[in-house]
Amino acid sequence: MTALYQSDLSGLELINRGKVRDIYAVDDEHMLIVTSDRLSAFDVILPQPIPGKGEVLTRVSSFWFRRMEDIIPNHLTDIPLAEVVKDAEERAMLGDRAIVVRRLKPLPVEAIVRGYIIGSGWKDYQKTGQVCGIDLPPGLQLADKLPQAIYTPSTKAELGEHDENVDFAHTVKLLGRELAEQVRDASLKIYTKAAAHALEKGIIIADTKFEFGLDDEGRLHIIDEALTPDSSRFWPADRYRPGISPPSFDKQFVRDYLETLDWDKTPPGPELPREIIDRTAEKYREAEQRLTGA
Repeated sequence: MTALYQSDLSGLELINRGKVRDIYAVDDEHMLIVTSDRLSAFDVILPQPIPGKGEVLTRVSSFWFRRMEDIIPNHLTDIPLAEVVKDAEERAMLGDRAIVVRRLKPLPVEAIVRGYIIGSGWKDYQKTGQVCGIDLPPGLQLADKLPQAIYTPSTKAELGEHDENVDFAHTVKLLGRELAEQVRDASLKIYTKAAAHALEKGIIIADTKFEFGLDDEGRLHIIDEALTPDSSRFWPADRYRPGISPPSFDKQFVRDYLETLDWDKTPPGPELPREIIDRTAEKYREAEQRLTGA
């Protein structure tokens, strides 16, 4: 499979190059999002791409966006790529990595939902018995399923900085109570519906994060990506058991490898062995195949 580490499109103004996505201006109402094959871990962009990763993320996000339209509108448009990227060679290079979306005003909150206790949530729970101010039952094990999914937002950090877990009251200060409640309720509904679908396909969605934006009328939309191996922890249901960190279909596989290295988690990121790159690409493709039937 081919890999695209960075896009440089002719005739379009680059608005932003993030950890994974390159965003171009189309007009006052639309943008082009190119999801590259870059991989970030511990908020550091690694030097090698994962072949096909951007295409998987784009297709999986689009699958979920369409599936959640009964809960919340999204930023997708029906504008074909050929209308925006005129050069046939550039379109071929992009493959399925690019979509034309509506320009919306992003909210300064990462909307995180946890159905299982793992990662930074597990660390918080060990210290305080809480996650983001939410009391949890005593005696939970690593990777235990929670009695019900919880909404645990975080701040949106600048590139190279770390997101910070906050409580719901903090998001009320940022957004106002009505909008903060809208974001929370939509996040929990989306996660609950997605988790049920994924479990039927043999995947546990342990946790996930969403981003939201507002249109000119103040209507809430889901934006960026949704329920991908980059924004979620996907575990194989048949290999799950509490007390251990389960194997995953997502970039946790890369994080686990990086934890074995003598690396201080600051740029530049280390080179990945070919085996790690290939196995990561396989995990992303398998997640897509299971979830979408593609």
